[in-house]
Amino acid sequence: MTDTPDGTAVIAPFVFADRADDLIDFVVHVFDARDVPEARTRDDDGLILHSELIIGDSMLTIADRKPHWPFTPAFLRVYVDDAAEVLARAQARGARVVTEPTDFFGDVFSRFQDPWGNLWWVYVHHPAQADDWQQSDAAHAPADAEWTTFATPELGYIHSTLVEAMDGLRDPREGDGSGRTS
Repeated sequence: MTDTPDGTAVIAPFVFADRADDLIDFVVHVFDARDVPEARTRDDDGLILHSELIIGDSMLTIADRKPHWPFTPAFLRVYVDDAAEVLARAQARGARVVTEPTDFFGDVFSRFQDPWGNLWWVYVHHPAQADDWQQSDAAHAPADAEWTTFATPELGYIHSTLVEAMDGLRDPREGDGSGRTS
């Protein structure tokens, strides 16, 4: 097992965004994250170089995007207890639901795009239902099978909403500043 500092997972995402202070506030309110104020570090220009938020057993680091840095949206997967509640809190703070809660191989799966252009995959895990998917065609498909060979309407919806969201990604500094076109 790889050694990590206490409170740090082996993989810990680092998100760069304009108005990092606002994104931190968003994550705290949407995911009940715990801000670690002593970790917050500002650069000479006042922008955040480093911050740490604890969500469950994981750490998310957020920093400000410098004026000359490119737009790099984050794609984050988070397990929650209540997807509908998380989506409602995200929407109340300006997010757009990309994928409504949908059954997905024993889990409930949804997505939203935050006002900074990041895409969040929001899951609720149902261990008892996860066993059910093991009996599905998808679980027994050959490794090289096209996903469409075992596609369901739910999988089709999940796929099409991702394609639409990815096609709509834009730099928040362009256009209306939302990070999306609609």
